[in-house]
Amino acid sequence: QRVILVESMTAPLPIPTLETARLILRGPVMGDAQPWVDFVETDRAEFVGGPNLGLAKGWRGFAHAAGMWMLRGYGSFIFALKSDPGRPLGMTGPWHPLDWPEKELGWTIWSAAAEGKGEAATAARRFAYDRLGWTTAVSYIDARNTRSIALAERLGCTLDPQAEAPATEADRTTLVYRHPAPEALA
Repeated sequence: QRVILVESMTAPLPIPTLETARLILRGPVMGDAQPWVDFVETDRAEFVGGPNLGLAKGWRGFAHAAGMWMLRGYGSFIFALKSDPGRPLGMTGPWHPLDWPEKELGWTIWSAAAEGKGEAATAARRFAYDRLGWTTAVSYIDARNTRSIALAERLGCTLDPQAEAPATEADRTTLVYRHPAPEALA
């Protein structure tokens, strides 16, 4: 199937830097590739194609995430503690591959110590609503990923059984969690 897309012929805006009380969220840089590849070698990467992706597939996955900024004008932020900005803890942000039914707010937490707080995802969602003008967002979560489900629920998301999920492998069930609308967060 051939798809012809024409969205914009203008260059994307520079990637902004966001800050929360504890975190800095910034665009991906080459130095983040190795921590990503290290992450996708572990069991923590089970729901993003890992573990044991290897350097070639790991690199392609990272380049895919970084390239979203160039092609869509938005993408995943790398987040780190302000006190240690050179050590990425994960990525989160607005995400919309061409074959996905809706715009997603996604996350991968590379460090178990950074898990469960929701601070980075909350900042990324605010960016999607305030800066990108999104009026809704979903998070696509593997039904077995209890940690991501718990985070989605902490963020106020609710299961949306009517929403379409992206196609996945036959042995996976993807749940769609709907984020609260921007006005509900005001």
